[in-house]
Amino acid sequence: MNERLLLGRSIETGSWVHKLDARSKITGMLLYVVVILLSRSWMAMALLAVFSVVVMASTRIPLKYFLKAAKPLRYLMLFIFIVQVVSVKEGAVWLSIGSWDLYEDGLRLGAFSVIRMFFLITFSALLTFTTTPGKLNQGLEGILSPFKRFGLSPDRITLMIDISLRFIPTILDESQIIMKAQASRGADLKELPLKEKGRMLVSLLVPVIASAFRRAQDLVYSMEARGFRMDAPRSRYHRPIWGGADTVFILMFVVMGVAVAWL
Repeated sequence: MNERLLLGRSIETGSWVHKLDARSKITGMLLYVVVILLSRSWMAMALLAVFSVVVMASTRIPLKYFLKAAKPLRYLMLFIFIVQVVSVKEGAVWLSIGSWDLYEDGLRLGAFSVIRMFFLITFSALLTFTTTPGKLNQGLEGILSPFKRFGLSPDRITLMIDISLRFIPTILDESQIIMKAQASRGADLKELPLKEKGRMLVSLLVPVIASAFRRAQDLVYSMEARGFRMDAPRSRYHRPIWGGADTVFILMFVVMGVAVAWL
């Protein structure tokens, strides 16, 4: 199961994107969201597609990994497309089936929504593919550090994200063990009907949640036993360094946003 897990996994290839500061990559992802929202024409979408593919290819990570990152949400994208097609009733009528009409604006908005979501998921995977969880949390802490004056604690947020990412493969491993134990007793998930699959998943959910709470409690006791305190001054083994390549990376998104807004 962990072989198919892409969330939080870093794929080291030694590309120039891997060597960038995590703060610049997080800022670039935020700017990319703005660029997606500004894309409201097919020409802008085409330009955004070329830009996205070029940047992803420069990481030297096979594009199939980026496509796999969007695969789990394919049904959600299909649902969004159907909702747009059914609910929007503006523009020219393309097809009439009884009392229901298919409108041009519904197709256009549905296609735009799916394309935007697809670009956002696949390109955002670049952040986790090229950055280890530790550096990602360090970069996020650096970006959120100015908000300390408003009472926000970046240490708490980054610690929560770090522990969550660490628990994901552990929980998946335990789920796989429980599923294999159930299969060895004759309850094979692949051969059961849909109703029985639902009951089996509920019986799987209870021990997994109980195990997660038990592990969380053990982690709290371990941190307290070692004298861990939030917001305490700490030294760092790796210190982030902002270089010229980071500035160029940010300027790429700024130029892309200006081009898309002009189109």
